[in-house]
Amino acid sequence: MNGQLVNSPMKQSSVRSECLSSHNVKELLDSVDAFLFDCDGVIWKGDKLIDGIPEALDMLRSRVLQFLFVLIYWGKKLVFVTNNSTKSRKQYAKKFQSLGIPVSEDEIFSSSFAAAMYLKVRNFPTDKKVYVIGEEGILEELELAGFTGLGGPADGKKTLELKSGFIFEHDKSVGAVIVGLDQYINYYKLQYGTLCVRENPGCLFIATNRDAVGHMTDQQEWPGAGCMVAAMCGSTQKEPIVVGKPSTFMMDFLLQKFNIATSRMCMVGDRLDTDILFGKNSGCQTLLVLSGVTNLSTLIDSANDIKPDYYTGKLSDILKLLK
Repeated sequence: MNGQLVNSPMKQSSVRSECLSSHNVKELLDSVDAFLFDCDGVIWKGDKLIDGIPEALDMLRSRVLQFLFVLIYWGKKLVFVTNNSTKSRKQYAKKFQSLGIPVSEDEIFSSSFAAAMYLKVRNFPTDKKVYVIGEEGILEELELAGFTGLGGPADGKKTLELKSGFIFEHDKSVGAVIVGLDQYINYYKLQYGTLCVRENPGCLFIATNRDAVGHMTDQQEWPGAGCMVAAMCGSTQKEPIVVGKPSTFMMDFLLQKFNIATSRMCMVGDRLDTDILFGKNSGCQTLLVLSGVTNLSTLIDSANDIKPDYYTGKLSDILKLLK
């Protein structure tokens, strides 16, 4: 593992993004062996699929495409790389299947998995525990990796009675605190995590990601993991190790598993500061879809230094452009 976990935006103001069109779509497809997809805002919003996704994914997976009466063989490897840590890879596979899309666990790389793997590659002691400000996805991936997780949704129901002489007790064997998206976040969890980071010698502070917002439902954006991480930064006065996008940590696992050069990969996402920057930092081609967080005005704003190679309205535009 290269150990490069935090990346800063590269100055790309001179780089021009191309609108995906019938003139350049085949050029993109011919130059890519693997497509990496973000999920929220690209594949779905909440539990609702974005229009045309099943057909677009089926087409990309297909080993044969009939184009102008000629059979062209160019089936692509599809990988789903999500910063949303609320689910494990197994849980995400079930979500895909419930939406009618066949995706295996091996094709899914979530930030919950990345957090567990970060501990694994660092040889985190198995006798140490991990406190989780997050949801079941992190706890399940920790268990699969052989670690003991504490906290999570169970601590979301706990309350504090702040009174004279009260001392909050925490487990001194906690060696890492992982913070991710948490709809059950409360004062109890923040105090527990803060005490572990500040008082347990060598305790790691890990963030799955720092996304400001996300599409937790199909109608609205909701606070992302970034606000939970910011709360812990404020109370601990420390910065976390970030394992999700735009960190290239997950790319190390992708390269080991699929053995495909990053120049032959295309990262497809709806966020400039995570998805597209992850692709750029990893040496991938990049495609921004405007079906999620980023709109066209943000992309073309002169203050924006993160430029994708291509952009389009939604993923299924590829189908229309090939016709």
